[in-house]
Amino acid sequence: MEVFVYHTPELTPADTLPDCAVVIDVLRATSTIATALKVGTCAVQTFSSLTDLVNASQQWPASQRLLAGERGGAKVEGYDLGNSPLDCTPELMAGKRLFLSTTNGTRALQRVTEAKTVLAGALINRQAIVNYLLDHQPQTLWLLGSGWEGGYSLEDTVCAGAIASLLTQTASYQVGNDEVIAAIALYQQWQDRLGELLQQASHGQRLLRLGCNQDLHYCASLDILDIVPMQMGPGLMMTF
Repeated sequence: MEVFVYHTPELTPADTLPDCAVVIDVLRATSTIATALKVGTCAVQTFSSLTDLVNASQQWPASQRLLAGERGGAKVEGYDLGNSPLDCTPELMAGKRLFLSTTNGTRALQRVTEAKTVLAGALINRQAIVNYLLDHQPQTLWLLGSGWEGGYSLEDTVCAGAIASLLTQTASYQVGNDEVIAAIALYQQWQDRLGELLQQASHGQRLLRLGCNQDLHYCASLDILDIVPMQMGPGLMMTF
């Protein structure tokens, strides 16, 4: 298993795709996707464009759909939800399809939509993602951060490092680029203070200004969900 870390979709090679891509948006798209699937939504359909989201959602019965839109960390006016995993409750989600568009994470998912296997990873489901990777042993693996509007993000990199640090325990593990080593080093330095790191991150600061303190606490929790969100169709995430 040759492992590569890319901090943003823009930094990935333009002419290739991996056997498996783990898309990471700790704050907060992939944390929300994993949580929504855990509490009972039947699927999460992701979109870069809000217009495409609305058009696709209208093909689904109103009683069985939820629209979640976020831009700049804030909920889009007129949508049922923003991008908070804490809004994902069994009472709200059970049996419904969640249509989701966010500033960064759904754009990263779009970049690798044609890869053989696409997973949604976060700190909260890190161990479940690692278990899947060790069981299936993809030849090439991208740990793809979503970043913030094309720029680097601490929280996605530390999550990539958290995943890679466990993968190093398998004999088939190979480092594909220097970013893997840097991500592991970041995780090893902060592994006991993940909440503090997320608060220091620029997007963490943005969310704190929006009053999303509890989101940061939740998204910094390690290995609390035993769920692997997998792409089952273009932009369609379901439970593996």
